[in-house]
Amino acid sequence: MFIGKTDSRRRLTVSLSVSSALWGLVVFILLSAAPATIYAAELAPFSSDGCSLFPEGSGENSDLWLSCCRAHDLSYWRGGTRAERRAADDALEQCVAAKGYPKVAALMSMGVFVGGTPFLPTPFRWGYGWPYPRGYGVLSTEEEAQVARNLGQKTQQKTQQKAK
Repeated sequence: MFIGKTDSRRRLTVSLSVSSALWGLVVFILLSAAPATIYAAELAPFSSDGCSLFPEGSGENSDLWLSCCRAHDLSYWRGGTRAERRAADDALEQCVAAKGYPKVAALMSMGVFVGGTPFLPTPFRWGYGWPYPRGYGVLSTEEEAQVARNLGQKTQQKTQQKAK
C-alpha cells in the first residue's frame, strides 16, 4: 500500500524499492545456504527404521523382509547417484520377492520410488545420513572415508556386544 504522493514517479520508486528488498532477501538466503553445500558435510551415524511406514513382514512372520529393508536403509543412508538409488531399490524389490511376496515387493518398490526422493526432508530420503539437502551425486573421497569410518565403528560395536 502506498501512502503519500500519488504521482507516477513516486509509485515507481516505491515498487522498485520493494522489488530490491525482495531480491536482497533471496540473495541473502542463497548465500546463507552456500556454506552447507561448499564444504564436506558430517555424516550422521547409521540408523535404520526398518521398513519406513511399511509392514516389516507378513501376518505369519512379522519381520520376514526386515533384513531386506535394513540393507536398503544402509544404501539410502549413504546416498550417492541416481543409478545407485535405482540399484538399491531394485535390490529391495528382489529381496522381498525372493521371500515369496512379489506383489508386496512391487508395492514397496512404488512406495520407495515416491517417498525416497532426496528432495523431501524426510528421515528416510535418499542420502538421509547427510544434512538436507544432499540430492544425487557421487560421494567425494572424504565422504567415502566418513562412510567407511562409520561402518567400521558399527562393526566394532557389534563385536564388543557379542563378546560381553
